[in-house]
Amino acid sequence: MADIRTAERVSREASDNFVFQRSLLAYHEAAKLVGGDVLEIGTGTGYGLEVVATHATSFITLDKEEPASDMPRIPHVEFRRAVVPPLPFDGNSFDCVISFQVIEHIERDMDFVAEVHRVLRPGGRFIVTTPNAPMSLTRNPWHVREYNADELKNLLECRFRAVETFGIEGNERVMEYYAKNRAGVERITRFDVFDLQHRLPRWMLRLPYDVLNRMNRRRLLAGNRTLTTSIAMDDYRLAPVSAECFDLFYVATK
Repeated sequence: MADIRTAERVSREASDNFVFQRSLLAYHEAAKLVGGDVLEIGTGTGYGLEVVATHATSFITLDKEEPASDMPRIPHVEFRRAVVPPLPFDGNSFDCVISFQVIEHIERDMDFVAEVHRVLRPGGRFIVTTPNAPMSLTRNPWHVREYNADELKNLLECRFRAVETFGIEGNERVMEYYAKNRAGVERITRFDVFDLQHRLPRWMLRLPYDVLNRMNRRRLLAGNRTLTTSIAMDDYRLAPVSAECFDLFYVATK
C-alpha cells in the first residue's frame, strides 16, 4: 500500500506542491522582516530554515517532534523539542518570533499568544500564518479551530500594540487547481449524509481525513500532472487580507 502521510506536515511530494509553494512564500516574506535573535515555533520538516535562518544572528527552532534526519544543518541554528505553551525561555529573549501553520493546533491560543509576547523584546515582531477559515473545503480534525481575518486580529490585539494584516493569495493557475480540489472534496463528502465530519470528535476523524485527503491529492496529480507540478511560489503573492486569501499572514509588534 502507498505511504499515507498526514497532510499536517508539508512535504515536497508532488501531490503537496499546491500547499508547499504557498508555505514556502511565507518564509521568503518573513526573511524580509526578521533579524537578530529569532525563534521559530513549529519546525515541521524544516523546509524553510535555509530561507529565513540566514537573516538571523541566532535562530532557535522549536517543535513537539524530533526533526527529520534530512533537515538542513546550519551552524547558528539550534533545535529544541517542546510542547507549547508555555515557551521554555526567559522573557525579552528574542527580536522576532515566527510561527507558521501552528496556532490552529493550539488548544490554549490566548496563552500561546501571551507567551510569544512575553519572550519578545520591546519592539519585537511576531509573524504568524494560519489557514483562512472561509477558504477551507472541509473540517480539518487536526485543527482545534480555524480563524477568519477578524478573529485572528482580535486575538493578537489582546496582547500586541500593533497588528498588520495580510493574506496569501493565488493567481489563476492556483485558483484552477483549487477549483479541481474543491470538486474532488465534494465528491468524497457527498457520502457524509449525516454530516459526521462535524459531529464526531476530532480524534476519530484524523485517520480517515489523512487517507482521503492524500488519495484526493494523488488523484488530482494523476489527472492534472502539468497543472499540479507547474504551480510555483511566484504564483502566490502577499496581499491585503480578504475572505479569498488562502492563509492569513499577520505581523504583530510588541
